[in-house]
Amino acid sequence: MNACIRAVVRTAIYHKIEIYGVKRGFEGMIEGDIHRMNSNSVANIIQRGGTILKTARSKEFMTEEGRKKAAGNLRKLGIEGLVCIGGNGSFTGALKLHEEYGIPCIGAPGTIDNDLYGTDYTIGFDTAVNTALDAIDRIRDTADSHNRTFFVEVMGRDAGFIALQVALSGGAEAVFVPEVSNRKDWIDKLFSKKRRKKSFSIIIVAEGEEEGGAMVLAQKVKEKYPDIDPRVSILGHIQRGGSPSSFDRVLATRLGAGAVEALLAGETNKACGIVNSKLQLTPFSEAIFKTKDLPEDLLRLIKILNV
Repeated sequence: MNACIRAVVRTAIYHKIEIYGVKRGFEGMIEGDIHRMNSNSVANIIQRGGTILKTARSKEFMTEEGRKKAAGNLRKLGIEGLVCIGGNGSFTGALKLHEEYGIPCIGAPGTIDNDLYGTDYTIGFDTAVNTALDAIDRIRDTADSHNRTFFVEVMGRDAGFIALQVALSGGAEAVFVPEVSNRKDWIDKLFSKKRRKKSFSIIIVAEGEEEGGAMVLAQKVKEKYPDIDPRVSILGHIQRGGSPSSFDRVLATRLGAGAVEALLAGETNKACGIVNSKLQLTPFSEAIFKTKDLPEDLLRLIKILNV
């Protein structure tokens, strides 16, 4: 997100526009925690994880009174447009601001889950995948040395994009994701005596998988196949931090600059995304409510390669 903030600030300055930063999202907007920014405000942040503006959930913004306070604080400073970096919740809030108070808003998709419609990739996804992959490569060394089966849980409460990408690039034998049900056949095929050719196995599980996550899945395997002694690693929030990848820095920079220039062109209520390497605007109504499908061809590839 810092790379995106940097691009927004410097693109605005390039176009001779005053730019402000809102601390802690809509919560800071309600409290008036809004400060003028300049080029130096975003110096030396492109390599930093997280966000210098911080973030927070705001229950008050979900109320009419909260949104009224937020819009009033923007108007006091003469703010005429908003670039909102985030996911469905952030875009919904931005949509409400425009519908109720006429403030033009453009969104930049920022979520490691990569589940927003209207963009091939979201800010943070590539870094999260590479962070998880680095951990899985290390786990593989232990699995190989001790001939063990590892169930590795990655983030993805409602979406399996991280799990699928990590499974394919990490050489996993199977992947369990929320979007695909009834995958018990994978377990039976993997652990049947005819298939136990490999000395170790890596199985990737998205946290929102229907079986209940890696711990539950490993326990079920242990009960059905007592001779298997599975191990579980839950990567958790390690995936949400760290220095962003080159891909993420470039993506965030393009989206931040694109969002500012979209506002200047008179656009509003749209999310800025990258589709087939080109900048594309998608209405908030579609970005928020349409479902982004998991690539079936990648799921098929894991089956093909698991021989």
